[in-house]
Amino acid sequence: MSRTPDTWILTAQSPSRLGTVDVVTRYLFEQGCYVTQHHSFDDREAQRFFIRVEFQVPSDFNEGLFRVGLDLRFTPFDMTFELTPPGYRAKVAIMVSKADHCLNDLLYRQRIGQLPMDVVAVISNHPDLEPLAAWHGIPYHHFPLDPQDKPAQEARVWQVLQETGAELVILARYMQVLSPELCRRLDGWAINIHHSLLPGFKGARPYHQAYAKGVKLVGATAHYINNDLDEGPIIAQGVESVDHAHYAEDLVARGRDIECLTLARAVGYHLERRVFLNAGRTVVL
Repeated sequence: MSRTPDTWILTAQSPSRLGTVDVVTRYLFEQGCYVTQHHSFDDREAQRFFIRVEFQVPSDFNEGLFRVGLDLRFTPFDMTFELTPPGYRAKVAIMVSKADHCLNDLLYRQRIGQLPMDVVAVISNHPDLEPLAAWHGIPYHHFPLDPQDKPAQEARVWQVLQETGAELVILARYMQVLSPELCRRLDGWAINIHHSLLPGFKGARPYHQAYAKGVKLVGATAHYINNDLDEGPIIAQGVESVDHAHYAEDLVARGRDIECLTLARAVGYHLERRVFLNAGRTVVL
């Protein structure tokens, strides 16, 4: 769904209580705001309520006073909120290794305005993709990985993230396992992409392993990272049917396409404030 250029986004969550939808929509009405999109979900098992609203504001809108009013109305519901203005573009850092398909796709979607973000850095443990970043005018940071001193390399990565003010980190086929410490620091604001094959083929050349078993589905999963390898809260998944006529190289090609599309979808959801973390899973509105 495309966002109207002049809309604000209000996202909020709280314990499940009577009146949660009303307190949000009534306040917007009283402030003269026109709702253009509204999505909400109440998790009956977690007893948790989530809401996302896009709205247009009147000519005399005052953000500071609006926020004060939200605090006053939402506090009795233990409701936390985030307010995003029109035209906001997040600062994003992308981490890569040698594969270029996801990076190229993300930079293209940024260039045409499909993803509201500004890529402030490309970080890699290999030099291969520096020309692609340079063509887009984006700083490229090559930090080779010394297996005997991984913390030193990750310290340089973290320094770039801090200096650039990155608000989102995208692991666009970054083929290194992050340390528990860096995973902890990036919890909730780093998205990874990897193949999804059934059964799960681990190790080298997973699509070739899948071909040898005659798989009938190939797919990809985009998720927030955590310290459990490829098991963070899932944001988006993609899948496509294949058959006996698809050779190993065909599966690889299909996998690249699905990875690009699934990662772009997950990044878009995050940038548009559609994703809520809900314990070990996500709510996507």
